Amino acid sequence: MDKPHLLGSFIRRFLLEEVVADRNLSLNTQKSYRDTIRLLLAFMREQHGLDPTRVSVECLTVDVLRAFLTHLEGDRGNAISTRNQRLTALHSLFRFISRQVPELVGQATAVQAILPRRTTSQPMAYLEKVEMDALLAVPNPKQRQGLRDFALLLFLYNTGARASEAGGVTLGDLSLTPPLSVRFLGKGRKIRTCPLWPHTVKVLGELLGGRLQGPPGTKVFLNVRKQPITRFGIHTLVRKVVAQASGACPSLLSKEISPHTIRHTTAVHLLRAGVDINTIRAWLGHASLETTNVYAEVDLERKAKALETCAPRTEGIGTDHEPSWRKDKDLMAFLTSL
Repeated sequence: MDKPHLLGSFIRRFLLEEVVADRNLSLNTQKSYRDTIRLLLAFMREQHGLDPTRVSVECLTVDVLRAFLTHLEGDRGNAISTRNQRLTALHSLFRFISRQVPELVGQATAVQAILPRRTTSQPMAYLEKVEMDALLAVPNPKQRQGLRDFALLLFLYNTGARASEAGGVTLGDLSLTPPLSVRFLGKGRKIRTCPLWPHTVKVLGELLGGRLQGPPGTKVFLNVRKQPITRFGIHTLVRKVVAQASGACPSLLSKEISPHTIRHTTAVHLLRAGVDINTIRAWLGHASLETTNVYAEVDLERKAKALETCAPRTEGIGTDHEPSWRKDKDLMAFLTSL
């Protein structure tokens, strides 16, 4: 019988060579892949009594891996989307193994055949202008912490940045003199530049103060311990502000609001302001225009306006003139952009 191939001999090379060096995946993806392997090894120890140092590739059969995915959903309470992310990591791991050991190609192919589960798409949440204004009204800019909170919320709304992108912004990324802008390193390590409102620049200048003269690598947004704020810290801030703002704006209670909701809000408000869909795609750093088109589909205000312009006339029927909806330049631009 052939000697089994221990999984441990592949893990280090996979994580360091494949994930980091060769594919240069984002830090969040690196952590996700690492955590998937950690959970798999823990599952093999608890469910099969195998020490992590004794787990072989051969024992990770399709049935075992399906049981692991079921364990994630049933015992750990993971969402289907999280389960699918773990499966993606396993697919990547077995592709790597098959390239190193050709005799394991058959097993790797069988693992690749495990399909992700379909998920139910939830309606995309975004905030109306009055709701976004309610969030911005919560922090007190006259207080140091309030100024940081206000600057961060305003920055998220201005740029549509992801939480991780906002947390990673440095002084070197900012251009606080014309043209006012910020540079982001986004998903897929793609660099994009977003314009900044003069008001955003003013608030950032007040927040940074003497730190403006610091090294280019200095992080812009810090937590209460003067350390760079994390994406988890930004999520906590948004939840706290929503809870406070909901008293003055009860409609916030009916929505699941996160930093990504503010990103969606930026896109919808840009669309309403007449910005073309392709510009919004570049603004948000979407790889595909199809991803951005979802904002046109969910904007109820524009849908209502479109429906109103198409409603049958109640007077003047029979007169020979151009339909009113053809005169609506915003509507025509919107329809052309679809």
